[in-house]
Amino acid sequence: MAKLKVPVGPDDHVQGPTDAPVTLVEYGDYECPHCGYAYPIVKALQKRFGKQLRFAFRNFPLREIHPYAEAAAETAEFAATHGKFWEMHDLIFENQNSLSEQMLGELAQRLTLDRQALTEALGSGAFAERVRRDFSGGVRSGVNGTPTFFINGQRNDGDFELETLRRAINKAAGK
Repeated sequence: MAKLKVPVGPDDHVQGPTDAPVTLVEYGDYECPHCGYAYPIVKALQKRFGKQLRFAFRNFPLREIHPYAEAAAETAEFAATHGKFWEMHDLIFENQNSLSEQMLGELAQRLTLDRQALTEALGSGAFAERVRRDFSGGVRSGVNGTPTFFINGQRNDGDFELETLRRAINKAAGK
Protein backbone atom coordinates (compact mmCIF):
# COMPACT_ATOMS: atom_id res chain seq x y z
CA MET A 1 0.00 0.00 0.00
CA ALA A 2 1.43 3.37 -1.04
CA LYS A 3 2.14 6.03 1.56
CA LEU A 4 1.67 9.78 1.34
CA LYS A 5 5.20 11.15 0.85
CA VAL A 6 4.35 14.81 1.54
CA PRO A 7 2.61 15.24 4.88
CA VAL A 8 -0.25 17.70 5.16
CA GLY A 9 1.22 21.04 6.14
CA PRO A 10 0.61 24.78 6.25
CA ASP A 11 0.70 25.13 2.44
CA ASP A 12 -2.20 22.73 2.00
CA HIS A 13 -5.84 23.68 1.54
CA VAL A 14 -7.49 22.06 4.53
CA GLN A 15 -10.95 21.89 6.05
CA GLY A 16 -11.44 20.50 9.53
CA PRO A 17 -9.43 20.60 12.74
CA THR A 18 -5.68 19.99 12.75
CA ASP A 19 -6.10 17.48 15.55
CA ALA A 20 -8.84 15.45 13.85
CA PRO A 21 -8.22 11.71 14.30
CA VAL A 22 -8.51 11.13 10.53
CA THR A 23 -7.01 13.10 7.68
CA LEU A 24 -8.38 12.49 4.18
CA VAL A 25 -6.22 13.79 1.33
CA GLU A 26 -7.53 13.91 -2.22
CA TYR A 27 -5.37 14.32 -5.28
CA GLY A 28 -7.88 15.61 -7.78
CA ASP A 29 -8.39 17.07 -11.23
CA TYR A 30 -11.18 19.62 -11.61
CA GLU A 31 -12.10 18.36 -15.07
CA CYS A 32 -12.02 14.64 -14.24
CA PRO A 33 -15.55 13.18 -14.27
CA HIS A 34 -14.56 10.71 -11.53
CA CYS A 35 -13.46 13.61 -9.31
CA GLY A 36 -16.77 15.30 -10.10
CA TYR A 37 -18.50 12.13 -8.94
CA ALA A 38 -16.38 12.04 -5.77
CA TYR A 39 -17.02 15.71 -4.92
CA PRO A 40 -20.47 15.20 -3.27
CA ILE A 41 -19.18 12.03 -1.61
CA VAL A 42 -16.42 14.00 0.12
CA LYS A 43 -18.99 16.62 1.16
CA ALA A 44 -21.16 13.85 2.64
CA LEU A 45 -18.18 12.39 4.51
CA GLN A 46 -17.33 15.82 5.92
CA LYS A 47 -20.90 16.23 7.11
CA ARG A 48 -21.02 12.71 8.55
CA PHE A 49 -17.70 12.88 10.43
CA GLY A 50 -17.64 16.58 11.33
CA LYS A 51 -14.72 17.49 13.57
CA GLN A 52 -13.43 13.92 13.41
CA LEU A 53 -12.24 14.49 9.82
CA ARG A 54 -9.69 16.83 8.31
CA PHE A 55 -9.80 17.08 4.50
CA ALA A 56 -7.03 18.35 2.23
CA PHE A 57 -7.33 18.83 -1.53
CA ARG A 58 -4.24 18.72 -3.75
CA ASN A 59 -4.07 19.50 -7.44
CA PHE A 60 -3.33 16.68 -9.86
CA PRO A 61 -4.39 18.02 -13.27
CA LEU A 62 -4.20 15.44 -16.04
CA ARG A 63 -3.31 17.98 -18.73
CA GLU A 64 -3.06 15.47 -21.57
CA ILE A 65 -6.71 14.46 -21.35
CA HIS A 66 -8.34 17.43 -19.61
CA PRO A 67 -7.57 20.70 -21.42
CA TYR A 68 -8.96 22.99 -18.68
CA ALA A 69 -7.69 21.08 -15.63
CA GLU A 70 -4.51 23.14 -15.28
CA ALA A 71 -6.31 26.47 -15.69
CA ALA A 72 -8.95 25.36 -13.19
CA ALA A 73 -6.28 24.37 -10.63
CA GLU A 74 -4.47 27.69 -11.13
CA THR A 75 -7.79 29.53 -10.78
CA ALA A 76 -8.41 27.83 -7.44
CA GLU A 77 -4.90 28.80 -6.33
CA PHE A 78 -5.54 32.39 -7.46
CA ALA A 79 -8.71 32.40 -5.36
CA ALA A 80 -6.71 31.01 -2.42
CA THR A 81 -4.58 34.15 -2.37
CA HIS A 82 -7.83 36.03 -1.69
CA GLY A 83 -9.02 33.62 1.01
CA LYS A 84 -11.55 31.96 -1.31
CA PHE A 85 -9.99 28.62 -2.24
CA TRP A 86 -12.84 26.47 -0.99
CA GLU A 87 -15.50 28.68 -2.54
CA MET A 88 -13.74 28.43 -5.92
CA HIS A 89 -13.06 24.71 -5.48
CA ASP A 90 -16.77 24.11 -4.96
CA LEU A 91 -17.87 26.37 -7.82
CA ILE A 92 -15.49 24.70 -10.26
CA PHE A 93 -16.78 21.24 -9.40
CA GLU A 94 -20.38 22.44 -9.48
CA ASN A 95 -19.79 23.84 -13.00
CA GLN A 96 -17.47 21.06 -14.18
CA ASN A 97 -19.51 20.23 -17.27
CA SER A 98 -19.06 23.72 -18.73
CA LEU A 99 -15.41 24.37 -17.88
CA SER A 100 -13.66 26.91 -20.07
CA GLU A 101 -11.43 29.91 -19.48
CA GLN A 102 -14.55 32.04 -19.98
CA MET A 103 -16.39 30.10 -17.26
CA LEU A 104 -13.43 30.36 -14.87
CA GLY A 105 -13.49 34.14 -15.34
CA GLU A 106 -17.21 34.18 -14.63
CA LEU A 107 -16.68 32.15 -11.46
CA ALA A 108 -14.01 34.60 -10.34
CA GLN A 109 -16.45 37.46 -10.85
CA ARG A 110 -19.11 35.60 -8.91
CA LEU A 111 -16.69 35.50 -5.97
CA THR A 112 -15.92 39.22 -6.47
CA LEU A 113 -12.38 38.45 -7.61
CA ASP A 114 -10.70 40.60 -10.26
CA ARG A 115 -11.31 38.81 -13.56
CA GLN A 116 -8.53 40.71 -15.34
CA ALA A 117 -6.06 39.80 -12.59
CA LEU A 118 -7.06 36.14 -13.01
CA THR A 119 -6.57 36.36 -16.79
CA GLU A 120 -3.12 37.85 -16.25
CA ALA A 121 -2.22 35.21 -13.64
CA LEU A 122 -3.28 32.40 -15.97
CA GLY A 123 -1.39 33.97 -18.88
CA SER A 124 1.82 34.36 -16.88
CA GLY A 125 1.59 31.00 -15.12
CA ALA A 126 1.77 32.76 -11.75
CA PHE A 127 0.31 29.74 -9.95
CA ALA A 128 1.71 26.98 -12.18
CA GLU A 129 4.58 26.20 -9.79
CA ARG A 130 2.14 25.75 -6.89
CA VAL A 131 0.10 23.30 -8.97
CA ARG A 132 3.28 21.48 -10.09
CA ARG A 133 4.35 21.10 -6.46
CA ASP A 134 1.09 19.31 -5.62
CA PHE A 135 1.39 17.18 -8.76
CA SER A 136 4.99 16.21 -8.01
CA GLY A 137 4.09 15.23 -4.44
CA GLY A 138 1.32 13.06 -5.85
CA VAL A 139 3.66 11.30 -8.26
CA ARG A 140 6.11 10.65 -5.41
CA SER A 141 3.22 9.19 -3.39
CA GLY A 142 2.21 6.78 -6.17
CA VAL A 143 -0.72 8.75 -7.57
CA ASN A 144 -1.34 7.78 -11.19
CA GLY A 145 -4.96 8.74 -11.65
CA THR A 146 -7.70 10.84 -10.16
CA PRO A 147 -9.19 10.94 -7.70
CA THR A 148 -6.67 9.28 -5.41
CA PHE A 149 -7.41 9.36 -1.69
CA PHE A 150 -5.08 8.88 1.26
CA ILE A 151 -6.47 8.17 4.72
CA ASN A 152 -4.05 8.95 7.54
CA GLY A 153 -1.18 8.75 5.08
CA GLN A 154 -2.14 5.42 3.48
CA ARG A 155 -3.46 5.29 -0.07
CA ASN A 156 -7.02 4.03 -0.24
CA ASP A 157 -6.82 1.30 -2.83
CA GLY A 158 -10.54 0.55 -2.69
CA ASP A 159 -13.14 2.40 -4.70
CA PHE A 160 -14.30 5.86 -3.69
CA GLU A 161 -17.93 5.07 -3.09
CA LEU A 162 -19.45 6.63 0.01
CA GLU A 163 -19.74 3.39 1.99
CA THR A 164 -16.23 2.21 1.11
CA LEU A 165 -14.66 5.49 2.22
CA ARG A 166 -16.87 5.68 5.30
CA ARG A 167 -15.72 2.22 6.41
CA ALA A 168 -12.06 3.08 5.72
CA ILE A 169 -12.34 6.32 7.72
CA ASN A 170 -14.03 4.49 10.60
CA LYS A 171 -11.26 1.89 10.57
CA ALA A 172 -8.58 4.63 10.59
CA ALA A 173 -10.38 6.26 13.54
CA GLY A 174 -10.35 2.94 15.40
CA LYS A 175 -14.09 2.39 15.18
